[in-house]
Amino acid sequence: MSNHRQSRKRRYITWGVAGAAVVAGGGIAAQTSMAATVWPAQKTYTGRAFDTCAAPSLAAMKAWHGGLYGAAAVYIGGKNRGCSQPNLTVSWVKSLTTVGWKFIPLYVGSQPSCGSGGSVKISASTAAAVGKSEADDAVTKAKALGIKAGSPIYLDMESYDITNTACNNAVLTYVRAFDKELHAKIYRSGYYGFSSSSAKAIATATNKTDLPGNLWYALWDKTNTTTSDWPWGSTQFTNHSRAHQYMVNSKETRGGYTITVDRDAWDAPVAITG
Repeated sequence: MSNHRQSRKRRYITWGVAGAAVVAGGGIAAQTSMAATVWPAQKTYTGRAFDTCAAPSLAAMKAWHGGLYGAAAVYIGGKNRGCSQPNLTVSWVKSLTTVGWKFIPLYVGSQPSCGSGGSVKISASTAAAVGKSEADDAVTKAKALGIKAGSPIYLDMESYDITNTACNNAVLTYVRAFDKELHAKIYRSGYYGFSSSSAKAIATATNKTDLPGNLWYALWDKTNTTTSDWPWGSTQFTNHSRAHQYMVNSKETRGGYTITVDRDAWDAPVAITG
């Protein structure tokens, strides 16, 4: 996600190499608001995935299928989404699901007031209300693309100063409200963040209630793994709940189509489509 929500330069400046962790158990175990609900079975993908700012054309995606990647992240919405999505339609998702692609829904909501990402910021006074309303919007956007209940929606949180207590508390309030509302709508919660900041904030929170159950961590070490460079406890985020963005800004040509992508090692939920 190199230049997908903010400039490449800024992303490289904000990147670090510390750690993050949340709860174990396929993204459900410690999420108390999900306890009484019968959920659709998780659709898991294990393999290489990519993310890129704008969804590629149908022709490009068909040409790329069967190569290195089996799944692609798609930016379904959010006030801070960095690119327009002329190709991302319900028919695009349906057609490529038939081909065999798996999809990773990504939502770029409000961003920390003490961070450099995005123009729409989280305010402490409205964090809970905005988190809930943006989760509702994320579910609406997902459904419009044919992404069904039981699917994950990964909340994108860019780098910020987690030592700023007031700012960090506002982010956690927002995330909890977002996730709780996703669960109420029967969607799984996921989270993309930097291992030095935004993901670390989730990992080190004392109260894990309503925090994301699937962690997509940015650690640009060029290592295609969710295990050997996992810097936290081996029992955390087990049972297919990890994803790792390990390389950014990789310009690749496949089947005659060139796309600049970020590479991801994936062992986590993907969208239920088709």
